Amino acid sequence: MAPSVEELVAWLGRWSAGRGPLYLLLAARVRQLIDEGLLPPGAPLPPDRRLASALSVGRTTVVAAYDTLRQEGRLVRRQGSGTRVAPAALAAPGPRVTETSNPMFLHLLEPSDDVILLSCAAPPGPPRELTEAYAGLVLPPDDLGYHPAGLAALRAAIARRYEARGVPTDPAQVLVTTGAQQGIALLTRLLVAPGDAVLVEAPSYPGALDLFREAAAVPCPVAVGPDGLDVPAAVAVMERHRPALAYVVPHLHNPTGTVLPPLLGRRLVEAAEASGVPLVDDEVLAELRFDGTAGEAGPPPLSSYGTEVIGVGSLSKAVWGGLRIGWVRGPAPLVARLARLKALHDLGSDVPAQLVATRLLGSFGPLLRARVADLRAGHDLLRAELARRLPSWECPAAAGGQTLWVRLPYGDGVSFAQIAMRHGVAVLPGSTMDALGGSARMLRLHFLLPAGLLVEAVRRLAAAWEEYAPADRPDAPVAAIATTAATVPAPSASPTVPAA
Repeated sequence: MAPSVEELVAWLGRWSAGRGPLYLLLAARVRQLIDEGLLPPGAPLPPDRRLASALSVGRTTVVAAYDTLRQEGRLVRRQGSGTRVAPAALAAPGPRVTETSNPMFLHLLEPSDDVILLSCAAPPGPPRELTEAYAGLVLPPDDLGYHPAGLAALRAAIARRYEARGVPTDPAQVLVTTGAQQGIALLTRLLVAPGDAVLVEAPSYPGALDLFREAAAVPCPVAVGPDGLDVPAAVAVMERHRPALAYVVPHLHNPTGTVLPPLLGRRLVEAAEASGVPLVDDEVLAELRFDGTAGEAGPPPLSSYGTEVIGVGSLSKAVWGGLRIGWVRGPAPLVARLARLKALHDLGSDVPAQLVATRLLGSFGPLLRARVADLRAGHDLLRAELARRLPSWECPAAAGGQTLWVRLPYGDGVSFAQIAMRHGVAVLPGSTMDALGGSARMLRLHFLLPAGLLVEAVRRLAAAWEEYAPADRPDAPVAAIATTAATVPAPSASPTVPAA
């Protein structure tokens, strides 16, 4: 199956962040995709102009990269039939693989070099409380260490947090997972079959969209507006299509930061239960509010409105991404089935991490308040720097969470992200998070880095924006983008390619 231009751009990742002519860097990354099997024999590649536009480079950069691979026998280029990966008889195919094409994850898999990552939102380091908890850790002397459903003490601690938020919860309703990502993955594997419909928000958390794609589900996207999910539209989708799963982020929505009003949340739950649609409430960011109530009971989760709602939570945003502790809270029979499924994959999450998480949740309020204070400072700094250096960008304040949802005045996020990468900063284009195909002019930027790095990141974004010149910009300069990295001259042994 041929990748779309957007998928190919995502697979290319930080192709232009190396040293040397851009066409050689592009050819090297396409070569790697062919060798890994992501681009199988016979797969068509985008036309020169279309790929050049998506990558924000001159057309001759793409032409030279394609020609380099054609000379190696990896590509076949014919007039009228376009460019394709060479058939198996000419180029040995790599193994067929299934993997993420999301730039948020791909940036984590590639060397950090000198790129500032504003694409993956996670705390930059562990807090003091986590280090202290590990230092005082005592392992149980008589314990096999296999707990597919999670340590009893941690399940009880998570249940108590739901109790504090007005949702009576038995520990048997809680499954401990290796992060919220595993929780969503287990739910998808259990409830979704190939071809099933899945209700998703547009835009939404890209990690969940990846999982639904892996399951060969059919997304039923519903737009998110200023008050969160369009609930009447979501109700209509559930009544018409009876999706196998509905996945929503009602509190501090990722990426827009919106908060669904309680009355609309109640209506959504009632409609899901009436239609028999499992409703998954992603609560990972819900406690990171800027209204001064961090560490308190917080807004009621959707599970306060019905008995069948499935909550997914995690400590990765409130504490540290390296503490791979998440959970699923739902009906006890469902949790028991998920535990049996989880046992197939890892026999249970890391016991030392669960012991540490139990200790942290015992006095979680001060840690959470300190975390939110740092987030608020980063939020205010990033907005101030964007207003100072990039005043044409629309950057509304967030009610909490970790990211800003920014609108560009022209162009699109995918092509601008390519220019930004060449200036040493990685951003997440909005279209990678939108199953409706919208959010083209949006960027998701996080504000979790130290102050100095945030300031430097915005300086680099401003330099990239100064260079950016999409075709639909009214005042776009006539001069085209150079095909070689500005700071590194092309090696003398390499063929020269005119700028385009």
